[in-house]
Amino acid sequence: MSNLINLRQARKAKARGEKERLAAANRAKFGRSKAERQEAEAEEARQLRALDGAMRERDEPDAS
Repeated sequence: MSNLINLRQARKAKARGEKERLAAANRAKFGRSKAERQEAEAEEARQLRALDGAMRERDEPDAS
């Protein structure tokens, strides 16, 4: 026989889990010092420059 579950409790437990995931993401995003934020931004900018520098240029066919 299967276990009975209370749907209201299951729904609330799911909502609590979702809120906890959102809170963890916000702690990671906003719970850093200014130096840590600047370091992360500099690293992201460095990665974007490296990616753009490695991009190959496409040869456009002549329209004539």
